[in-house]
Amino acid sequence: MKIVFSRKGFDSAYGGYPSIICENGKMQSFPIPNSLDSIKYSDVYCKATDTTLYDTMKAIRSKIRNKTWIDLTEDSTCHLDPDIDYYAIPRKEGWTGCFGQGSTAQSVLRNASIGDGDLFLFFGWFNSISYKNGLTLKFSKGDGFHAFYGYMQVDKMLYTTVDTIPTWLQYHPHADERHLKKANNCIYVAKEFCTWNNQRRGYGVFDFDEQLMLTKKGFSKSKWNLPAIFRDVDITYHTQKSWKDEYFQAAHRGQEFVINANEAVREWAIELIENNARRQ
Repeated sequence: MKIVFSRKGFDSAYGGYPSIICENGKMQSFPIPNSLDSIKYSDVYCKATDTTLYDTMKAIRSKIRNKTWIDLTEDSTCHLDPDIDYYAIPRKEGWTGCFGQGSTAQSVLRNASIGDGDLFLFFGWFNSISYKNGLTLKFSKGDGFHAFYGYMQVDKMLYTTVDTIPTWLQYHPHADERHLKKANNCIYVAKEFCTWNNQRRGYGVFDFDEQLMLTKKGFSKSKWNLPAIFRDVDITYHTQKSWKDEYFQAAHRGQEFVINANEAVREWAIELIENNARRQ
């Protein structure tokens, strides 16, 4: 099993503020804005706040960043990818978790032969948030941190130039007409159940626990607190020089960090999922 740390959700250029961890422990990754996609923030249910993403984001700020700050409206559309929360939007029969990738980031995954049985651990920029006066959401002090928010174990890959896209998957942004004929456009489809536990869905989101934090406490978000078991494995975009005296310095660029996992790292990843996966 290879493991991919996959960076997703709002950042300083797209979105402009952290994704959220609510007082109830529910995490919500905010998908980045994309005017060419068709799914609206107002279409997507946010279990963390029991309302839509639009209403949740509006309670934080009236604008979002798409390189520049733009107004957030009920018609604002987002790139819902990865799509690993069953309750996010209405589903067609046959749906399972899925994730699309293309261009350079997909070349990283393809060159690493990511496929059947390999595991994505999705992470992003998060901060805790709480309601003020029952109307507005206010972030905790500080810049926030990197944390894992979900997972997906791969069953198969569909390259859209050669593979048939099933009906249930045709809503996906990487199944849109503008992507279909791109040679490196790929959609990863999740297993129904994990290979190590036939009671655990092959995809899902997490409820927050400090075990999910990548960032070392007291440090800026790209300075990670990786366990020592990672010292003996290769991680794309990183070298042994990434290991500092007090932390692991994560690459500031790149989306897909592929790890040729040893048994200890595989056990670490499985424990992370088993301890923190939200019940569907």
